Amino acid sequence: MLTLPPPPPPRLLTTRQTKQVSPDQIVISKLPIKQHSQESDAPNYVTTKSIRPPPPPPPPPPILRQPPFQRTNPIIWFAAVLCLIFSLLLIFFGVITLIIFLGIKPRNPYFDIPNANLNAVYFDSPEYFNGDFTLVANITNPNKKIDVKFESFDVELFFSDRIISTQSIEPFTQRRRESRLESLHFISSLVFLPKDLGVNLKGQMQGNRVKYNVRGTFKVRVSMGFFHLSYWLHSRCQIEMTGPPTGVLVARKCITKR
Repeated sequence: MLTLPPPPPPRLLTTRQTKQVSPDQIVISKLPIKQHSQESDAPNYVTTKSIRPPPPPPPPPPILRQPPFQRTNPIIWFAAVLCLIFSLLLIFFGVITLIIFLGIKPRNPYFDIPNANLNAVYFDSPEYFNGDFTLVANITNPNKKIDVKFESFDVELFFSDRIISTQSIEPFTQRRRESRLESLHFISSLVFLPKDLGVNLKGQMQGNRVKYNVRGTFKVRVSMGFFHLSYWLHSRCQIEMTGPPTGVLVARKCITKR
């Protein structure tokens, strides 16, 4: 008995749908493009690159706008004119003063002690001092064309750095090239001296050489026509005398400066 061959496998239906084409249309079929054999055989690598964002655009240039015109306050103009006038006057008087000073060449008065007497020195206790001292002060105006007025004149007497007496002179005026002698009497009564200074003073009296310091402070006014100038002078004198009661001046050194 003959066996029948197996029936053919059923035909698979594709999901692709055929599109009906009219006889008047031309159909162009696209064939798949075969890649190069080397590309198909090469492994599939994916490379990535960091993409930098583009720089931001520059800001637009600023728009310059002319400020609206404003009138200056008249008070400001008035103040500016006053400042200008004051500055010009200041410069003018400064130049005139400089010319006068250069032409006259003023010099400072000076202070000197041509004579002095130490009449008494004694101690009521180891730290309290009494003394009697007299000096003659010579004040000289060396200027040839300028008069000088002493508005304040104070003289202080020191032993070492300790003040022991003070005197003042009334204001006075000196003509050009004039000298003036003033007698100043210094009385010291129960003046406190530290123990070491008291011992030093006693030792100087025993050695017949007593050293005092005299300091003068003067306020001087100089007149040059319509111009007036006031300033301070400071004199420093170191004097050496023999011991009391007949102490006389042996040596002196005086310096006067501003």
